[in-house]
Amino acid sequence: MPTMIWMENIRKTYRLGEVDVPVLKGIDLTIEEGDYVSIMGASGSGKSTLMNIIGCLDRPSAGNYTLEGRRLTTLTNEGLAYIRNQRIGFVFQQFNLLSRSTALENVMLPMVYAGATRRQRRKQAEAALERVGLGDRMANRPSQLSGGQQQRVAIARALVNRPALVLADEPTGALDSQTSQEVMALLSELNAQGITVIIVTHELEIAEQTHRVIYVQDGLLQRETVSSAE
Repeated sequence: MPTMIWMENIRKTYRLGEVDVPVLKGIDLTIEEGDYVSIMGASGSGKSTLMNIIGCLDRPSAGNYTLEGRRLTTLTNEGLAYIRNQRIGFVFQQFNLLSRSTALENVMLPMVYAGATRRQRRKQAEAALERVGLGDRMANRPSQLSGGQQQRVAIARALVNRPALVLADEPTGALDSQTSQEVMALLSELNAQGITVIIVTHELEIAEQTHRVIYVQDGLLQRETVSSAE
């Protein structure tokens, strides 16, 4: 399979006052197109920083990062914003939905920044909500939806610009066990359709449902396992 993500010697150091705090200490990582990967690690291990760099939400202090053959470490902030909007979909633990907007309006939002017409926005948002099984809930606001349904709206929002990569940061952290499994089944289905999916999680039973489990400790990749889900 073609390479989706290639990272070489990725380092990230934060400056706190007069002290440098290294968080990532030399990450080498390759993820192929269509892969289904989870990243695990204790609090403070660097896994969230790694996810933020993969998602172009943060820049590395050093190293090389290539996404779909494009070197991102040399892009301007505007270039990174374009990649975030067009090539990457984000799913967060707390859903991050606008409370006064309907499910359809929430899903349409990323397309506003993409410059799509209202007709295009509505058509693609409706298709995304149908894709996650919420075709009958488009007019509902978040308060009228269960936690699992809200996460499905968030996943539809992540899909609306037809990204090549979906990043899910603790996507089941705010859900009960049954709803968590429903969300994981949806992410697995999306991966089976060809979307590369990366999940950050602290739950081993969630991680083991992906094809590869990457363990981060003290800012380094400590080991990797291939899941029985492969």
